[in-house]
Amino acid sequence: MSGIFDTKIEFLKGVGPQRAALINKELNIFTYGELIQHYPFRYEDRTKFFKIRELSAELENVQVIAKIKQVEIIGLGGKRRLVAHVADETGEMEMTWFKGIQWVQPKLPAGATFIFYGKPALYGRKWSIAHPEMEPLSAANETRNNFQPVYSTTEKLKAKFLDSRGISKIMEQLVQVCLPQIQETLPSEILQQYQLIGKQESIRQIHFPSQPDLLQRARKRLKFEEFFFLQLRLLMMKLTRIEKFRGQPLSNTELLTEFYKNHIPFELTNAQKRVIREAFTDMKSGRQMNRLIQGDVGSGKTMVAFICMLIAISSGAQACLMAPTEILANQHYEGLRQYANMMGLEIALLTGSVKKARRKVIHESLESGELKILIGTHALLEDVVQFKNLGIAIVDEQHRFGVAQRAKLWAKNEEFVPHVLVMTATPIPRTLAMTLYGDLDVSVIDELPAGRKPIQTVHRYDKDRLKVFGFINQEVQKGRQVYIVYPLIEESEKMDLKNLMDGFESISRAFPQYPISIVYGTMKSDAKDFEMQRFVKGETKIMVATTVIEVGVNVPNASVMIIENAERFGLSQLHQLRGRVGRGAEQSYCVLMSKVELSKDSRIRLDTMVRTNDGFEIADVDLRLRGPGDLMGTQQSGITDLLIADLSRDAQILTLARDAAQQVLANDPELNQPQNAPILRQVRQQKKHAVNWSRIS
Repeated sequence: MSGIFDTKIEFLKGVGPQRAALINKELNIFTYGELIQHYPFRYEDRTKFFKIRELSAELENVQVIAKIKQVEIIGLGGKRRLVAHVADETGEMEMTWFKGIQWVQPKLPAGATFIFYGKPALYGRKWSIAHPEMEPLSAANETRNNFQPVYSTTEKLKAKFLDSRGISKIMEQLVQVCLPQIQETLPSEILQQYQLIGKQESIRQIHFPSQPDLLQRARKRLKFEEFFFLQLRLLMMKLTRIEKFRGQPLSNTELLTEFYKNHIPFELTNAQKRVIREAFTDMKSGRQMNRLIQGDVGSGKTMVAFICMLIAISSGAQACLMAPTEILANQHYEGLRQYANMMGLEIALLTGSVKKARRKVIHESLESGELKILIGTHALLEDVVQFKNLGIAIVDEQHRFGVAQRAKLWAKNEEFVPHVLVMTATPIPRTLAMTLYGDLDVSVIDELPAGRKPIQTVHRYDKDRLKVFGFINQEVQKGRQVYIVYPLIEESEKMDLKNLMDGFESISRAFPQYPISIVYGTMKSDAKDFEMQRFVKGETKIMVATTVIEVGVNVPNASVMIIENAERFGLSQLHQLRGRVGRGAEQSYCVLMSKVELSKDSRIRLDTMVRTNDGFEIADVDLRLRGPGDLMGTQQSGITDLLIADLSRDAQILTLARDAAQQVLANDPELNQPQNAPILRQVRQQKKHAVNWSRIS
């Protein structure tokens, strides 16, 4: 959409420079094209008129045609209100205003008939509507059959008469001017196959629907189109990457065979074997692997990563693993070092706190190719870190790294782009994975290792605290360890720290016989590590902490997780925290503590945690409650800035749109065929405004 759609909104009748400047600032809308895509977020059904005697408290908003009998001001000072007594043939009611009395009163002549609209409420025996919308009755508005659009606006806009109604008036002008210029963006085959209405008609109906079923069809069409071009872009990036970036063929499995025969500490699950097969197929293909491995905490992703490293090393290449925090990098290093030592492979750890002399040794042995495996934080991205031949780069918890940081890993091998394996324990709903990681192949480890028992989760209230303490005592006497986690919300850090300290004191009083650790974010890192290590070694039996332990410590002997104020945590965070226990063979427990009064969403979150251990089901509920942007953190939000489609509710349309995009590219990868001309035109148009994501793993 160019030409007229690039026109600045100040040139639209009824807008002008001042209002335009305000709309620019408040809604970030500058052009006709952007304004016409400011879609209503709901519609008011103004097709039905109610008689006064038909009113009931269950009704949301109603339209009433009534004649003004008398208008009066009641009360004094701050308690003044304007009351219009109105009637129709079935009864009487009141319209009331508490604000803007001087402005409203002159517009209410006795004897005039108006259409009033608002939420009815019963006061004594009389119905009343506070601050109704109103317009004088006319032949046109009495017979109109419309669904009125409701647009999002702001207080500053409302002050300049740009409430939803004001925006609607401007939109009428805009739709009239723009409609003839709107071009079709989808080929007729796709419109027929998916039973979609045309682009022009869908824009007309989305703003000013003539009937409910056409509004539904307009919404479906615009959602489909939005998903279609998003998926098309991701799939085209994938094709470009496959053609452009050759991968180093890594197919030697000697080390892998030796590891399987002599060293592997446990039998792999079928899910792990399947994912290793998928990765191996990529690595030996001569194309660059770009694969996301999703698996719950404890599903064995690290073992899969190590096996992929062995294939790379057997084939003459090196491997690296990048983690978002030092604690996590250390943990991976400790876990993988024992396997590397069994295999006689050199492995090193590189983080911000590694001393200069040690760094020098690491840099040299990396360049000579002697060092086979390097584990670290973003210290790995520094220019001085040069590999002899980096074959595979593994990234843990991908969403914690910015786009530019990940792109730096690609530059670590000049001849071949390294294979990339991304691991995440944050289960991502399928719809979100398709959108955020549409250019990655996704593998899922959906099976826990043998002998792991599912964690039992219960929800308890503050009044049950003594029983919970009794249960903690029982478990510690059996030789187990316990986490007690308190929320930490940045804005009220002092308050939260006080809650944590109060909690620590009451736990110390309740369990004077047991040594207790405490860990929180603002502690010095050596003190934090010291406390963590005491807990890991079993010297302390209870760890009181904030969410710093969400990612990190692995203590197989810890079998109880108590989460205080559980209603203050998001679902994915609760699930991550629960995953800290259940790492040994013993039965583990998670206790969610909360106050009795809970919001609807909090109750859904806690009930979901009690009902299921399935990370993907939890992620789906989380997506429905929170929306996609929040789940992925800021650096990803650009990919999910959808105007009308909704990843949590429109999964079905997303799947259809992806199928359609795949079909188009399978038959015509360059979009050269005449029937795909509308798609190509739209892609070129979008390219002017889009970021180039094609070089991002």
